[in-house]
Amino acid sequence: MSRRLRSWLRPLLAAFVVLLLGYAAIWATVWQHARAQLAQPPTRTAEVALVLGNRAWLRGKPNPCLTGRVDTAVALAQAGTVQRLLMSGGVDREDGRIEAEVMEHHARQIGYAGPVQLEAVSSSTRQNLSMSRALLQAAGVRSVVVVSEPYHLWRVERLARASGFDREFDVQYAAAPSSCWRSWGMVFKGALREPLAIVNNGLNGYF
Repeated sequence: MSRRLRSWLRPLLAAFVVLLLGYAAIWATVWQHARAQLAQPPTRTAEVALVLGNRAWLRGKPNPCLTGRVDTAVALAQAGTVQRLLMSGGVDREDGRIEAEVMEHHARQIGYAGPVQLEAVSSSTRQNLSMSRALLQAAGVRSVVVVSEPYHLWRVERLARASGFDREFDVQYAAAPSSCWRSWGMVFKGALREPLAIVNNGLNGYF
């Protein structure tokens, strides 16, 4: 190997190691937070469970990573912790379904008969919060439980804090142990992508 090539490879290798260590540090932080959230379900009653969207369909069926979030929200309603549900999620780019509608349909299928509101436009976590915020304000809501999968909540909390969402409402968070999470945990594809989403949100100034 030539001296010139080695001079290029060394800084590239060093940069790769730094990036890998940074990724691992964020991943570990998210994992620890996910475990803590699973161990600390909401303790106060709230008016609304805000269910954050995800891919609507997977292998010809409703995405279990999404329906697992709905299962958790419905369980909160059945336990009397929340009074109604707000499903947040727009068009799934992969198949054209609307995430909020898929979530409502699943909630009805599993026996939820209470009130449901849809926010069917948002296409990101940040938009889930901002577009749902307007609906919650219009309805005079003061207390919310935000429902998502465990790996997602570290970023959700920081987006809520940066946007003032958690100052507008009394906010609690509920980690949804979906079948995706139970099967794969932090090696699930969505969880593996989460550190990259966190970096992207940070670079864009959303935190």
